[in-house]
Amino acid sequence: MSGPIEFLARRGLFLFDPETAHGLSIKALKSGLVPGSAAPADPRLEQTLAGLTFPNPIGMAAGYDKNAEVPETLLRLGFGFTEIGTVTPRPQAGNEKPRIFRLVEDQAVINRLGFNNEGHGAALARLKACSRDALIGVNIGANKDSADRVADYVSGIRTFYAVARYFTANISSPNTPGLRDLQGRESLAVLLSAVLAARDEEAKKSGRRVPVFLKIAPDLTEEGMDDIAAEVLAHDLDGLIVSNTTLAREGLKDQRQAREAGGLSGKPLFEKSTAVLARMRKRVGPELPIIGVGGVSSAETAAEKIRAGADLVQLYSCMVYQGPCLPSRIVRGLSALCDRERLTSIREIRDSRLDYWAGRKV
Repeated sequence: MSGPIEFLARRGLFLFDPETAHGLSIKALKSGLVPGSAAPADPRLEQTLAGLTFPNPIGMAAGYDKNAEVPETLLRLGFGFTEIGTVTPRPQAGNEKPRIFRLVEDQAVINRLGFNNEGHGAALARLKACSRDALIGVNIGANKDSADRVADYVSGIRTFYAVARYFTANISSPNTPGLRDLQGRESLAVLLSAVLAARDEEAKKSGRRVPVFLKIAPDLTEEGMDDIAAEVLAHDLDGLIVSNTTLAREGLKDQRQAREAGGLSGKPLFEKSTAVLARMRKRVGPELPIIGVGGVSSAETAAEKIRAGADLVQLYSCMVYQGPCLPSRIVRGLSALCDRERLTSIREIRDSRLDYWAGRKV
């Protein structure tokens, strides 16, 4: 699917409300109506991080394939890896509808879904049917009405340990009341200790160590970033994902939709999320893997995340506006960048604009 066909398919989906369109896109992927469009393999884009070999640095962010319905199909679109979820122990409906809003002029999305998903059992059954070679991460969260949110994250580790290639502990969604409180230093220390202890126990039993990443918000204060960096380093976490959606609304053209509650994603998030990424890179040092997320819409914006300190990059919302060929276009564009700059590895550009982005006021 490319060119006029992709344009018409996207226009067709825009006739529906965003949540219905999302469901239809999942059905299209399941049906095979969306053909694979992976770019040719390029060894310059491959890298090994946290014990995993990523064929290219572009991943599908969590939030699209919440219930693990199409992870392998997404990989055939050109993604180097994909992340299902956020998934909670028990199924939950999420917040009341409508809860997704397009800001077309801004190429942005606001959502207040609230971890709507079918629960651990449904996702686990689907992941068991996937190839063990498929690079699929599992994004874990807590039920809204949970009496013990830390226990919910531990349950996610134990439930999916045999099928996850990596885990992401999502403590940064703005749509579950109190969830971002887990980013506070004392709460984060308790969470990381429990989650990593469960991972280590499962690793001993299975003989296989699964990396754990932490996904943080872009709306952190400098002190908040200091605290997170300190706990991440103290607990020997495998990596960070920077960042989730933002509560900020500055600079939007669509002021009517901007009034909707929820997290903002898409192009307007690029600068804020990239600045936070660079600041976290400065704090955690050069060795810790970081996945950059927020506003990635092209090969150049993906490359800029890497220049700002990211090892890998994820996207989702910009695909709403640019269609299913976007990951393949970005991968091809990164290969072209390697040609132009005579790179032997895309990693050679990492941190080349770290100081610039760390100093940006956003």
